[in-house]
Amino acid sequence: MRLLLIGGNGQVGHELRRALLPLGEVVVTSRDGRLSDGGLCDSLDLGQPDTVGALVERIAPDVVVNAAAYTAVDRAEDEPGLAHRVNAESPARIAEACARMGASLVHYSTDYVFDGQGLRPYREDDPTAPLGVYGASKLAGEEAIGGSGAQHVILRTAWVYGLHGSNFLRTMLRLAGERDELRVVADQIGSPTPAWLIADVTAALLWGGIDTSGVFHLVAGGQTSWHGFAEAIMHDAGKAGLLTREPRVLPITTSEFPTRAARPAYSVLDTARLVEQFQLELPDWRSALAATLPTTAGCTR
Repeated sequence: MRLLLIGGNGQVGHELRRALLPLGEVVVTSRDGRLSDGGLCDSLDLGQPDTVGALVERIAPDVVVNAAAYTAVDRAEDEPGLAHRVNAESPARIAEACARMGASLVHYSTDYVFDGQGLRPYREDDPTAPLGVYGASKLAGEEAIGGSGAQHVILRTAWVYGLHGSNFLRTMLRLAGERDELRVVADQIGSPTPAWLIADVTAALLWGGIDTSGVFHLVAGGQTSWHGFAEAIMHDAGKAGLLTREPRVLPITTSEFPTRAARPAYSVLDTARLVEQFQLELPDWRSALAATLPTTAGCTR
């Protein structure tokens, strides 16, 4: 098949460049037309929605995988227009182009569409109530795609991390080399999910063929706090020989670490629908972390 990957330089996009290759021809875009490894690609800026449809139609893919998004949660509070253009208007244009061409669309969304007040893992049909601009813009993108008439799969995920881009794992590893003590929020709960898992599941869905449209939740199994995740990173990184010393990780409350935008306190997503529909097995977040971390002998993923 011919695939168009939008956002090839992001955390998930970087992994998708690997995972999608066995499926056929992959045409990659980035905002500036350059890839993180120095290569060139098509340029597409989702901040300019009027340019999106023409590029999709020019590439004429069988499948579009949109891994680009405005993800600066705090900055979005001050740039609502840009967040909406990238996360809602441009996905709407992508979906409209897919509908015209008969192409399928895979799009990624977020736990931030929920308010985090739940007491059990969120299901796809639970009421949405985003707390800020970022979540609202992603929800608007979901709704636009859902109403476009295009065949689509929207994968909501959460707490995404990896060895590329800006994320919690890389931040913790950097701080571990600089500090003897780390203070990490312990009253926000979620499921740390590596970018490679999202990419591998996407490839598996496309390999098996998408004959349905809808929203599915995709996260690693189990749950923890940011503090628990940080402790696991220090333990596994120390075991892998990546740290000269393991700093102490102290729990703090959200109120002790104020941010511009509110975060959901509870971000656990129920993945039963995805697992049953596509016959998948998802790893626990602890084993997924172990598979993600590099070792002194090289990278395991």
